[in-house]
Amino acid sequence: MEWTKYRIFLALLLVVTGSINTLSTKWADFMKSVGLNADGEPRRFDHPFLQACTMFLGEMACLATFKILYWYYSRRQDGSQNHERTVAGSTNFEALILLPPAMCDMIATSTMYIGLNLTYPSSFQMLRGSVIVFVALLSMAFLDRKLRGVEWMGIFFVISGLTVVGVCDFISVSSTEHKDTNSIITGDLLIIAAQIITAFQMVYEEKFVKDKDIPALLVVGYEGLWGFVVLGSLLVPFYWIPAYPPFSENPRNVLEDTPDGLVQLYNNGLLLFAMFGTFVSIAFFNFAGVSVTKEMSATTRMVVGFSLLLIGMCLYNNVLLEPTFKRFMGSMNRRAASSGRFARMEEEEAGVLDSQQADRVPEN
Repeated sequence: MEWTKYRIFLALLLVVTGSINTLSTKWADFMKSVGLNADGEPRRFDHPFLQACTMFLGEMACLATFKILYWYYSRRQDGSQNHERTVAGSTNFEALILLPPAMCDMIATSTMYIGLNLTYPSSFQMLRGSVIVFVALLSMAFLDRKLRGVEWMGIFFVISGLTVVGVCDFISVSSTEHKDTNSIITGDLLIIAAQIITAFQMVYEEKFVKDKDIPALLVVGYEGLWGFVVLGSLLVPFYWIPAYPPFSENPRNVLEDTPDGLVQLYNNGLLLFAMFGTFVSIAFFNFAGVSVTKEMSATTRMVVGFSLLLIGMCLYNNVLLEPTFKRFMGSMNRRAASSGRFARMEEEEAGVLDSQQADRVPEN
């Protein structure tokens, strides 16, 4: 598999925008704002389904972007709409073919946002790596892909790492005042369950989208459209379905209180900005993800993201960068000190020679 500049760009875009999406979503979860509660007290923003709708709106923006770009390239009348990567591909397909991955996206995203509310952002990012295991297994079942021994070993290490993350979450419960054991374990399990659904989405996209050569912007756009239509309709019954902590902490104790969430957004500009970050980042994230699937495979899409995520965490926690930098600087300092000693020895030797020569000079 050749890593072209375009593929490297897609991989970096996938990781950067995915991290921004997680940070902006969790930032919104941490913020407080006045909603429709009668006491007028600021409350934490707890609206996972409203956040998921924002995500689908971001994906729908890709559909509008495709239409604009396709119209622009078509006006050139030079066939560029058939060659530009962003719009090239088949547009003759039934839009309903993208309904199944849209439903998988809707269920998985909503479940992950609920899980993110219950556990730690770092655990959320790491547990998302479990999708590698499920994509690999489903690829064997539906794409007739065979795993090599080294790939099975990789799956074993991923599972081992996820086990460590879960155990660490359980142990660290005592060090936090805001989360209990049941909430954290439930959140972690919900995130892993969401990855199984996401794996079905990835494999489906590779099997149908890649074979039909559908442009990535169209795939993301139609999935966003279907997801927003279905989830937006579900917000109405969700307004009346009872739900209690830890699954819901809104004043009415329902599954989703959309009017309360919209009022909270109106009353807090930073909260609105965080939601805008989710809107923008998810559009680029899904475009990069579908593009990687088309260019390579669903498994590569997951492995790329998880591998670069691990590198980023090592850099952030000084596991990789700082020790290497210290070793490099230590080596440079030793070389400098050694050079200094040699310089002083040469100067001392030169001084001795000068004094000896001065002693040998005859007096007039």
